[in-house]
Amino acid sequence: LQKQKLLKELGDKPLQYFTPKDAEFQHLWKTHYSKLLFKEANKTPHDLHEQVQSALLALLDHGCFFQDLVRMKGKDIFTPISRLLIGIPGCTYKYLNTRLFAIPWPTSGKVVRYSDDQIFKACQALLKLNDYLCTETVKALQEQSLAQAKEVEVTEKAATLSMLQDSVGFTKGRSPVVGDQTNCSFELENRASFNVTLLNYMDPLKMVHLKDEPYFGMGKMAVSWHHDENLVERSTVAVYSYSCKGRQSKTHSDFTVRNEGRDPVLWHVGLKRAWDIQTPGLAVPLLPGDCYFMLDDLNMTHQHCVLAGLQPRFSSTHRVAECSTGTLNYIFGRCQIALNNLRKDPSSGTLSLASFDLPVLKQTEEIHNEVEFEWLRQFWFQGKRYGICSDWWYEPMAKMEDLWREMEIMVYLKKKKKEKKQE
Repeated sequence: LQKQKLLKELGDKPLQYFTPKDAEFQHLWKTHYSKLLFKEANKTPHDLHEQVQSALLALLDHGCFFQDLVRMKGKDIFTPISRLLIGIPGCTYKYLNTRLFAIPWPTSGKVVRYSDDQIFKACQALLKLNDYLCTETVKALQEQSLAQAKEVEVTEKAATLSMLQDSVGFTKGRSPVVGDQTNCSFELENRASFNVTLLNYMDPLKMVHLKDEPYFGMGKMAVSWHHDENLVERSTVAVYSYSCKGRQSKTHSDFTVRNEGRDPVLWHVGLKRAWDIQTPGLAVPLLPGDCYFMLDDLNMTHQHCVLAGLQPRFSSTHRVAECSTGTLNYIFGRCQIALNNLRKDPSSGTLSLASFDLPVLKQTEEIHNEVEFEWLRQFWFQGKRYGICSDWWYEPMAKMEDLWREMEIMVYLKKKKKEKKQE
């Protein structure tokens, strides 16, 4: 409805947007998109580029990228983009009602069997990239906090200073410094502790129904305008972009875009203020190895899209996933809560329920449904395909299925008790 209302207001006239070749670009970035940080490829270590780009190509060659079946606007559709989630062992990430199960990156104390040594090296390289982006994000957030503090000091706005102190934990008369072990530093690190990376692979040749960007006339979109979902509040999203040289798959004639607009040969990230028709948008070109960071609350206040170029492209999108209800530790803990109400007679082995109190029975049924619909069905329908990378998830999911069967027995015992009362 918001989109339709906005398009109606616009009529046939597109909104204004700027690219780096426009004189207004830098001023607009500074005034309205200051929480977007861009890092050109030549500022990232060369050996890291080599490892990450080799990793992405190896995962593609081994068939590790998959289209997801998601639910949008009441319809089940396959995503045009192929994806793979890699991250902390036992972590999942949910988007558009679909749960992705992270292929574990190498972690001390965890035994992970990879199906091929190249896949192991790929996960290792992406963990190295994750650590690098975490460090760069913390630096950027600290610099941002310092700049904000200095601006407040110069303008002598006491009210603004007080608000800043409350929101980021500054102590009056003290500026944060790099390495400062305060609550502020701890909070910044938490908002940059990426626990997963969602890998995307986009090939324009195979994406035959690319939509035109509807508001600014930016050309063809590989990913429509959106906020990234299910993230820790005010956490950064860091993106490594790699378009493959020598794999050009479309020609200029496949893309229509206004002459003064963006270069259709290159992939771009587009940004706009959410549901705002006054502020011009940005289209930032992405060369192989470029990184960008959506710092602090930018992902909440703004929307972004991915504008298609001519070559196939990978992106590694590092996130602080809000997975308080999306880890194995969480769901096994829930199973234990439910099964605490199941009793087994030590001599006869007969099973019975310890309590028939309504709140206890209701909680058991909620957990039973959560295990089945949020985990087992999601995994056996789409998650098992990750076996092409690693069999790590099979053992815990088999264990979870056994616990679900015990909860099935509890449902039967409840039903049996109810029928007995009705006799």
